Amino acid sequence: MQVVVIGAGILGASAAFHLARAGAGVTVLDPMLEGRATAAGAGIICPWPSARTDPGWYALAAAAARHYPGLIEALAAEGETDTGYRKVGALILPGPDGTLEDTEARILARLAAAPEAGALSRLTPAEACALFPPLHPDLPALHLTGGARVDGRRLAAALLRAAERHGARRLPVPALDLAITGGRVTGVFTPDARLEADETLLCAGAWAPPLLSALDLGLKVQPQRGQIAHFHLQGQDTAAWPVLLPQSGHYMLAFEGSRIVAGATREAGSGFDPRLTAAGAKEVLDNALAIAPGLATATLLEFRIGLRPAGPDLSPRLGRAPGTLGLTVGNALGPSGLTFGPLAGALLADLILGRPAALDLAAYAPFRG
Repeated sequence: MQVVVIGAGILGASAAFHLARAGAGVTVLDPMLEGRATAAGAGIICPWPSARTDPGWYALAAAAARHYPGLIEALAAEGETDTGYRKVGALILPGPDGTLEDTEARILARLAAAPEAGALSRLTPAEACALFPPLHPDLPALHLTGGARVDGRRLAAALLRAAERHGARRLPVPALDLAITGGRVTGVFTPDARLEADETLLCAGAWAPPLLSALDLGLKVQPQRGQIAHFHLQGQDTAAWPVLLPQSGHYMLAFEGSRIVAGATREAGSGFDPRLTAAGAKEVLDNALAIAPGLATATLLEFRIGLRPAGPDLSPRLGRAPGTLGLTVGNALGPSGLTFGPLAGALLADLILGRPAALDLAAYAPFRG
C-alpha cells in the first residue's frame, strides 16, 4: 500500500511512523510552513484536571495521555530518545475564586479510571515553591504525579526519523491539489509531480481546507494564533520541575537546559499571520509573572508563534471523508494538539490499514456540523 501523508506536524509524523512500521510505502509532504503549530508548541500532557464538559474530548484526551509512555518506549527501541517527553508531575493552581475544591473533586472522580494520572495531594505554598522555585510564594496547589510534558519539535522529528528508517520518504514540498479519479482520491499534485497513492492522509492543519474544495467538502477549521515565551533561568536545574496549570488558561512548563516555557495566547481570527505582537507578548508575560514572579530576572530567549488548527468546538476531527474513497482526514487538534497528536496519528494509521479500531472515531467525524 502506498500512502501520501500531507503535513508533518505531530499528527502526520505519528501516522507516518505507524504506517511505515507496518510496512506501508509512505511519502510525507512537509513544506515547513511558517507558523506550523507543532514547531511552536511545548505540550503539557495532563488532561485529568480539565473543566471541559465534552465527554468525547475527555475520552480521547485521557486515552492520548495513556498512549504516550508506550510510544516513547517504541521510539527508544528505534534508537530515538530525544523527544522532550518526561513525566514530571503537575501543579494545579487556584482559579479566579482562589479555591481548588472543584478541580480537586473533578480529578478525584477520574482517578479510578485513569491510574496513569498518578496520585493527587494538596500542597502548601511553601511545598509548591520547593518544586517550582519561581512560583508565587502565596499559592497553594494540587500536585498530580502523572502529569507530563513534551517538546513538539523534538517528538515530531523523532517520529519522522523513525519512519524514514522504515522506508518512508519526506519531500519538502506542498500539496497543491488532490488527484481525483471517479470519486476516489488517487494521489496528490505537488509543484513537481503527481504522486500516486492508494490512500491519502490529509493532516495539513489550518492549511487543509482549500485542498478539499474540489470535493465540495467544507472542513470547519481556522487558524488560531498562539504566542509562547521561552525563558532561561541561569543556574537552575529545571529538567524535573513540574508543569504548572493555572485555572486561567495559561500554562508554564520547564525543560532541561534551564529553559522555562510560558504560554499561550488563543487568538481566534488571526488568519495566517505568524507575527509576534505587542499585545500577545504582554498577555503572556503578564500571566507568567503573575504566577511565577521569580521569572522577572530570567533571560527572555524567544517567542514562538504557532497557528493552531481550531474547529468550532475545539474537539478533533478524525476519520474518512464521506462519499470519497482513498481519503482520510486528521485535523482540528486545537490547543491540545501535542496531547492528541500521537494517538490520533496511530488511530488514523490503523483506519487506513484496515486494522480494528482501538477507539471509536464516530464522535470525531471530520465533516460533522
